[in-house]
Amino acid sequence: MNQYETGVYLINNCDIVKETEGRELAMLCGTVIPSRHEAKKGTIAYSILESHNTSGDMKNLRLRFDVLTSHDITFVGIIQTAKASGLQSFPVPYVLTNCHNSLCAVGGTINEDDHVFGLTAAKKYGGIYVPPHMAVIHQYMREVMAGCGKMILGSDSHTRYGAIGTMAIGEGGGELVKQLLRQTYDITYPKVVGVYLTGKPGHGVGPQDVAIALIREVFKNGFVKNSVMEFVGPGIANLSMDFRNGIDVMTTETTCLSSIWQADEKTREYLAMHGRADEYKKLEPQRIAYYDKMIEVDLSEIKPMIALPFHPSIGYTIDEFKSNAEDLLAEIEKNAAEVSGASLNLRKKLRGGELYVDQGIIAGCAGGGYENLMLSASILNGNGIGTGEFSLSVYPASQPIMMALMKNGATQKLVQSGAILKTAFCGPCFGAGDTPFNNALSIRHTTRNFPNREGSKPSQGQMSAVALMDARSIAATALNGGRLTGADKIDYDESIPEYFFDSLPYTNRVYYGWGAAKPEEEIVCGPNIKDWPDMMELPEHLLLRVDSLINDPVTTTDELIPSGETSSYRSNPMGLAEFTLSRRDPLYVGRANETAKYEKDRRNGNITSVLNTVLEYIKAIPGFGAVSLKSIGLQSAIYAIKPGDGSAREQAASCQRVLGGGANIAKEYATKRYRTNLINWGIIPFTLEEKAPFSVGEYIFIPYIRRGILDGLSKFKAYVLGNGTEMTLQIGEMTDTERKIIAAGSLINYNRMNGGKA
Repeated sequence: MNQYETGVYLINNCDIVKETEGRELAMLCGTVIPSRHEAKKGTIAYSILESHNTSGDMKNLRLRFDVLTSHDITFVGIIQTAKASGLQSFPVPYVLTNCHNSLCAVGGTINEDDHVFGLTAAKKYGGIYVPPHMAVIHQYMREVMAGCGKMILGSDSHTRYGAIGTMAIGEGGGELVKQLLRQTYDITYPKVVGVYLTGKPGHGVGPQDVAIALIREVFKNGFVKNSVMEFVGPGIANLSMDFRNGIDVMTTETTCLSSIWQADEKTREYLAMHGRADEYKKLEPQRIAYYDKMIEVDLSEIKPMIALPFHPSIGYTIDEFKSNAEDLLAEIEKNAAEVSGASLNLRKKLRGGELYVDQGIIAGCAGGGYENLMLSASILNGNGIGTGEFSLSVYPASQPIMMALMKNGATQKLVQSGAILKTAFCGPCFGAGDTPFNNALSIRHTTRNFPNREGSKPSQGQMSAVALMDARSIAATALNGGRLTGADKIDYDESIPEYFFDSLPYTNRVYYGWGAAKPEEEIVCGPNIKDWPDMMELPEHLLLRVDSLINDPVTTTDELIPSGETSSYRSNPMGLAEFTLSRRDPLYVGRANETAKYEKDRRNGNITSVLNTVLEYIKAIPGFGAVSLKSIGLQSAIYAIKPGDGSAREQAASCQRVLGGGANIAKEYATKRYRTNLINWGIIPFTLEEKAPFSVGEYIFIPYIRRGILDGLSKFKAYVLGNGTEMTLQIGEMTDTERKIIAAGSLINYNRMNGGKA
C-alpha cells in the first residue's frame, strides 16, 4: 500500500498527483490549477456534507441526519434522556433493533423488558421496531434504510453504510438525543482521505482480509483519525456489494469518522433488488478532486490475513504468521499478562509446526453476509469439522439472508459439516455469546478482538483470546479440524447463486410506525429501567480527586465499561456503573464512591478532616487564601494516556458521571466519539502534554473553571495539592453549545434549562 501523507489531486478518478507537483498538475488540469479549497468540493464527501449542513458555513458544520438507528443496549437511555427533555415524537425515521441483548444468558426479565420498552416507545413516538432475531442493526439498515447521498447517525460505532452511498456515523447516545430534539451534530469540516482501489482480489481472499490489511496500515500512525475515508478508483468495480460492505463496516477500526464509496451500477442493482431503486444516484468524484491524504490499495496483492489478539490492527498474512508462530504467540501471552494479569498459554496449541485453534465464528454485520456464508458452505461442502475441541458457529445477519441460504442449499451444507446455525445476533462481537473455554483461541469474522471481548473474566482467572479472520479462511480452517488454514490453500467453487431479497419477514413482523406517532401509548418500563440520577452543574472552582491512573498506550471503551453480560444492565445507570473499569482497575468504583461521599459531606456542611486538609492545601496557593469550600465542587477524575478506542456506547462516559466523575485527563483521545460522549455527560475532556505529575488519590485544584469554560478559554492553570506542582490543562476545540453543556453538568441538564432547544 502506498500512502500519501500530504494533499493530492485526483484527476478524472484516474491520476493521483501530489499537490507539490505543479507542472504535472498543470498538464492534467489545464493551464489553471484549481485551488485546494475549490478542489475539495470535488469529493463525494463534500456534496453530501453540504446537503446536510444547516450552518451556511462549510468550515463549521451543523448537520441534520436523514435517519437514526440504535440497538437494545443503547435505545432505552437515549429515549429516556430525550423524553426528559420534552420529546413529543420522532422527527426523522428512528430504527430500534434488538440484536445485542437477545441471546444474553443473564437471567430474569431485564432483556425482554428493554425490548418491550422499545416497541412501546416506537408506538408512542412513531418509530421503527425490529424484533429480536430478525436482523443485526447494520444489516437491516443496509437492506431497508441506506441510500445514495443520505446521512445516517447510529448509537453503535460500526454505523457504516458508505458502500451504499450513505455517509454514516457512529456516536454516543447524546448525539442522537440532539437529533431527536431537532438540534444539530456540530463538527469542523473533517479531512477527507482518499482510498484508491485497483486490481481484483485473488482466490481465497475476502473482505475481512482487505480490511485487516488496511487497518494494519493506517491505525497506529493515525493516518485517517477523525477523517472521512472516500473509496474511489477502478478496483471498486471488481467488488460485489457484499464485499464492499464487508470492508466498509471495518473502517471503524481505523478510527475514521465516516466512510463513503463511489456508487455505480452494482449499487443501483443492489438498491433496486431491495425495493429502493429511487434511492440510487451515481456518486463519484468530480473531474478534479482534492484529498487531504491518499492511500493506494492494490487488491490483487492482498493475501488471507489474521489479526492477532488484542486488536484488529495487529495484522499478518496467515503465511507470515505461520512462519513466526512461536514468537508471535509468545508476544500475545506477554500482552495478555500485561492487560489482564491472567495467564494465557497459546504456544501449546502448536503441534508439528501447525497451529490448532479451538473455535470458529462467522457472525454479525461483518461476517454474516450472504456471500461470506455461501462461500463458507462451498468450502465445507458437508465435510465434517471433527469431533474434538474445535467448534464452528454461524450467524446469518438477517432473516432474509437466512432464507436465501436455505433456498440455495448452504444451510444444509453448513449443518451437515457440524456447524451450528444461529439467528441474527451481535453477541460474538462484544462478548455476550459463544465465550470460549479458558485458554482457548477463537478465530472470528466479527468486528473486534479487544481483550476479554470474547466474554472471559481475567479477574476470576478466566482468559481466552480472539483472532480476526475472513469467513473463507475460517471455513478452510474448520475443514481441517481447526488447523489454521488460509482459504487460498483450498480448492472450492467460488461461483455464488444470485441473491434475491425477500422482504416478507420484515413486512410480517417489523413494526413500522414512522409518521404515525400515538401519543396516548404508554411506555412499558420494567423494574430494571431507571431514570438518570441528578448531576450537579459545573462549580465556580473544581477540585478533582484522581481515582484511577492508567498508563497503557491505549485504553479501550471495553476497559472503561466492560461489554458482554454487563450490557443487560445498560438501562440501569447506577447498576451498570458498578462495573466501571472493573477489568482494568477494580478499585476504581470504591474510590469514586469515596470521592462522592466527600462531596456529599461538603454540600451538607460536614467538614471532615479530609476536606479540612484539602482546604488548607488550597489556601496555601497564592491568591486563594480566602477561598471557601462552598464555591468548590469535588469530583472524581480518571487519567489515561489515550482513552476511548472502540465502541461508541456512551456508557463509557455516563458510568463515570453517575459515580461523580467530572473530568478525564489524557495525552490525547483515541476517537472523537468518546470525547463527545464525555462532553455530553458534563465531563471535561482535559489533555496534558507532559507525563502525569500526580498519583492515584491526589487532588487537583482548577480555579475559576466555570467562568473559563463559558468564556471560551482553552487552557487552565491547575495545581496538584500537596506536592506543589503547577500544570496547564487544555480542553481543545469546543463549540459554544458544548461549553454550555459542560457548565450545565450534562446534556440532560442543558436541555432541561433550554426546553429542549439548542
